[in-house]
Amino acid sequence: VFGLLDGSLYSAMSSVAGHAGSIRRTFGSQKLLKTENVWLLNPQFAGAAIMPSTLKYKEEIYFFFSELNKTARVDEEPYRARIGRICTVDEGGIKALLADSWTTFMKARVMCGAGNTQQQYNNMKQAVVLTAQDKRAGVLYGLFSNAWGRTVICAYSIEDIDQAFSTSKLKGYSSPFIGSRPGMCVRKNSTAGGHNDIKNLGVIRYHPEIEDVIRPVGVAPLDLPTDDQITHAVADIVLAVNDEHYSVLYLGTDQGKVLKVLHSSEGVFIISQYSLFHNEGPVLNMAIDSQKGHLYVGTAMEVQRLPLADCSRYGDTCRECILSRDPYCGWDRSRRKCIPIPPGYNRSTSPREVLVQSNTSIFLPCPVRSFHATYRWVKDNCVKNYPCLFSGDFCVLGPAIDTPLKEGVFRCIATEDGFKVEVISFRLVNDGRLLAASLASTLGPSILLAMATLWLH
Repeated sequence: VFGLLDGSLYSAMSSVAGHAGSIRRTFGSQKLLKTENVWLLNPQFAGAAIMPSTLKYKEEIYFFFSELNKTARVDEEPYRARIGRICTVDEGGIKALLADSWTTFMKARVMCGAGNTQQQYNNMKQAVVLTAQDKRAGVLYGLFSNAWGRTVICAYSIEDIDQAFSTSKLKGYSSPFIGSRPGMCVRKNSTAGGHNDIKNLGVIRYHPEIEDVIRPVGVAPLDLPTDDQITHAVADIVLAVNDEHYSVLYLGTDQGKVLKVLHSSEGVFIISQYSLFHNEGPVLNMAIDSQKGHLYVGTAMEVQRLPLADCSRYGDTCRECILSRDPYCGWDRSRRKCIPIPPGYNRSTSPREVLVQSNTSIFLPCPVRSFHATYRWVKDNCVKNYPCLFSGDFCVLGPAIDTPLKEGVFRCIATEDGFKVEVISFRLVNDGRLLAASLASTLGPSILLAMATLWLH
């Protein structure tokens, strides 16, 4: 695994032919560093990812690998999956301790299986990370196998991983930390030296592993309705017409198929399945070009290119287009076709922004266009639903104990014969100001509803 960041080259080399594996900075203006030999046990690397931060000195790199499990029983697999992490500002230790080694390397065990049962997948074959550009939020998708070659996908919250590295106890170390926590990212020019810093270097030298175990979202692997073995995975973040980001996974199989999978808080859904190749064989490699909108898929014999927004395959009706649940696609009313979402479309279809003063109540109206449909409200694209208060021809969302209407995106969803459509959405922004007492008592909540209602027409 190789990566160039800010002029520095980072490499993760797997253990081969008796040579110990390592994570190194091998080129650049910063000090060249490496892992200590005892930190990694015959590692086999599956990927790496930069963890961005608005504070440059907190930028990290995560490394994903499997390593030898020295304590494995006869009936256990000899591997364990790991996440390792280093800070990019790391400049090594002192002459007597970790002089040419990382002072911020930490690692954690990654579990992929059904809870604490013996049905675990301990060999990480591949890792794919989707993150926002300016913060440590996102998802890690890991492709794992077990001793019998069975493969599954587990998803992990980047925020959960970050929290574990920041707060977990260190394995084998029970004393309280003196001063700053060992292994943390600190400013390059921060004052160093002294007894506490030397002690912290000793702690991280002998106890780089954290106690917390990284467990998947939903506790178990993704519930994919297929018996095919997965050989390769790539992922993309897609901004759909409802102004929400969705994860789309492309999974290559041992039969030469490609599964296009939507992953959301509601679970997984296979959008489509492709059989692309004349000669059946396992998918060995895939690459996404999000800018040009293509997926490249390769076997030992062939390479195929597939459009990410393959919208024409979903039929000729709005219903078929929407029910495909493909976030790359949308229904064009004027052309009566399922088409790729044009660039910049979301800027004109974003939720209507409403500034909310601190001491006011607000009611959100949703026009009822069909009395055969059921209407509900959802907040921030979560699974939880909020019921309507019907007022004339409107489904109204009002404030309650479990629905504080202060901040967030609220969407009105109509469902009829299993067909879902977003009717209207609002983005509430708390501007922190108080509405003047006389004005609030004069207008009251009812006029806020009326004003919003007039705004919709």
